[in-house]
Amino acid sequence: MTKYKKTYRTLHQIYDKHRGLYRENTDRKHMCLMWSTYDPPDIIEGTEPFRDVENAFNICIDEDDALDLYNMDLEETVRRIIEMQKEQSA
Repeated sequence: MTKYKKTYRTLHQIYDKHRGLYRENTDRKHMCLMWSTYDPPDIIEGTEPFRDVENAFNICIDEDDALDLYNMDLEETVRRIIEMQKEQSA
């Protein structure tokens, strides 16, 4: 299995876990759907969905990364996570 596919599978499990908490959210494969769309959080950095992503991929997500990732679909996020792993392991 490629790194991309493994990363996507893990991210999708995290996505399903958190998206499932908000029945109003459709399954459009966008990161923002891991939070309530009716009452989105004021601050997303450090929230449980991002903590799960950080722990699963051994990365740190700062405020700028959190805002970028929040607005991505899952495929874009997978590519960014792989980049972050390379950057943060150097």
